[in-house]
Amino acid sequence: MADQIAAESAISTSTVPSTSTLKVNLDAPRWDQSTFSGRAKHFFTITDPRNLLATSSQLEEAKSLVLQYRLGKLSSSVTEDQLWKAKNLYDSAFHPDTGEKMFLIGRMSAQVPMNMTITGFMMTFYKTTPAVVFWQWINQSFNAIVNYTNRSGDSPIPVKTLGISYVLATTAATGTALGLNMVVKNIASPLIGRYVPFAAVAAANCINIPCMRSRELTNGIPVNDENGNRVGESRRAATLAIGQVVMSRVVMAMPGMALPPILMNYMEQKGILLKRFPWSAAPLQIGMIGVCLVFATPLCCAIFPQKSSMSVSLLEPEVRDKLPASTTRVYFNKGL
Repeated sequence: MADQIAAESAISTSTVPSTSTLKVNLDAPRWDQSTFSGRAKHFFTITDPRNLLATSSQLEEAKSLVLQYRLGKLSSSVTEDQLWKAKNLYDSAFHPDTGEKMFLIGRMSAQVPMNMTITGFMMTFYKTTPAVVFWQWINQSFNAIVNYTNRSGDSPIPVKTLGISYVLATTAATGTALGLNMVVKNIASPLIGRYVPFAAVAAANCINIPCMRSRELTNGIPVNDENGNRVGESRRAATLAIGQVVMSRVVMAMPGMALPPILMNYMEQKGILLKRFPWSAAPLQIGMIGVCLVFATPLCCAIFPQKSSMSVSLLEPEVRDKLPASTTRVYFNKGL
């Protein structure tokens, strides 16, 4: 009788799936974020356009694997690579704070296909006023969708602030483009005229991002010591963080808006393809910009560490005076 009970117990135990013994920190990126290469690998994963092709069932499966791991119920058959793949897919589609599925074109993985299309048309149709106004408006509308989709769940940006930023950025981009078009039309070569959209985008970024994060400039952002303990809020850290983001965004747009004009101007002067097939200008520019953005987007996001730092000596006196003498640097999240 005892042997029968032991046998039944063994059979019952063998049918219960074992749980995974993986020890993975899913709250931190997979690669070392203190190095440029580690940050670049992280952002190549985040901005991978192939994530947009995932079906709803694949996204739910990825979400389920991540939740199972956090609850300690993940099957032992799941490998570390499979878990990271699920985590990356989950992060690409679900909001980190609310857990809600994000609007498709507002996801980071939509940055390359959306920006290559919009930028391609901006740089193809840049000579007439209606075209300039329309495509600058489309570009800033897309930026507003991205900002809203990726807003903080704990401390969301008010819709009013997003609206003001949207209007100011659209006005700045359109005004810059139209003003420069009038200038270069009379005194500059056709090649210079092709750079007007880039100047407009740069001007819009310099206005849009500070406006959108104006509360941070007023109230400061959290700063931590080297152990992750929050030591206060700093307006100077906010200024540094926003400056780094603006610089990254401008540099990110540079390859796709600086190299194609040279090639397009050369092809136009030599009569290569464009005179025979004038309709090919837009597809060519979109393709060239796409190639540039596939690399520029993640590489420029990786220029500065997500967890940036600054010397204690640069902090406001009221924040600096609260810190121990042994603390020499503080750390903060710069944003994207």
